[in-house]
Amino acid sequence: MTEVTTHQAAEDARNDAILIWLNGALKPRAEALVSVYDSGFMLGDGVWEGLRLYDGHWTFLDDHMDRLFEAAKAIDLDIGMTRDQVISALSETQKANGMTTDAHARLMVTRGVKTRPFQHPSLSRQGPTVAIIMEHSRPSIPRPIRLATVPHMRGLPMTQDPKLNSHSKLNCILACIAAEKAGADEALMLDVHGFVNTTNACNFFIVRKGAVWTSTGDYCMNGITRAKVIEICHANGIPCFERNYSLVDAYGADEAFLTGTFGAQTPVGSIDGRQIGTGQMGPVTERIRALYKSLIAETCR
Repeated sequence: MTEVTTHQAAEDARNDAILIWLNGALKPRAEALVSVYDSGFMLGDGVWEGLRLYDGHWTFLDDHMDRLFEAAKAIDLDIGMTRDQVISALSETQKANGMTTDAHARLMVTRGVKTRPFQHPSLSRQGPTVAIIMEHSRPSIPRPIRLATVPHMRGLPMTQDPKLNSHSKLNCILACIAAEKAGADEALMLDVHGFVNTTNACNFFIVRKGAVWTSTGDYCMNGITRAKVIEICHANGIPCFERNYSLVDAYGADEAFLTGTFGAQTPVGSIDGRQIGTGQMGPVTERIRALYKSLIAETCR
């Protein structure tokens, strides 16, 4: 079966010539380089945001800026820019690349270049590294996603809080590798109590008898698309519950889907080899996707 990822995009030759914003300067992608002493490269010490451009507007921009600055504060990282300056940098990069819609930005902030190759944050003395990679990007996911449950769990808040969009993603990468070894596209991860939680890259929902279920949110990514889907359900009479539920509940679901900034709502066809519903996008997922598109259209007016 065709290899699929949840961030699969149509090939676009324009991305070969993109300009990347790096510490205040726009540089061709081949020249947008950071030091091997950078805290992000050396230790995964940083935070990031993924944003999508629709019809000239960065969708849910305020929510993304809130999350970015809250995450930076949580790890005691001074971004070195105001909120308005970060937004201005996004706009500058967008204009320089001639992008109007169907673009994706990865905004990254690390603690910056270290004076010596060791862990202590006081060794990062040159200020933060801020980078914006912006690509022409249209999701191209040819079939529903196959999930495999893996032994890797989302961390406890006192270890590495999963709500942080941290550069330290090794746990999720290992989960994804385990899923691929099992013949799936992405990993379904449980929480510390054994309840269904999230995937390695996206938030996870099921639909049972017309009702939408997702995890409590205690151990999953603080997904902006996840929050919007919950809001959409409540505003449109779709029963939606944030609750603990088991793999048995997931296997017996009528539908399942993933949420994320890149793919919005991506249908799940199977979990651990068990077909979910018809194996295709279900009617509740279709309705939520349509309502989400309408919400985006309203924000772009």
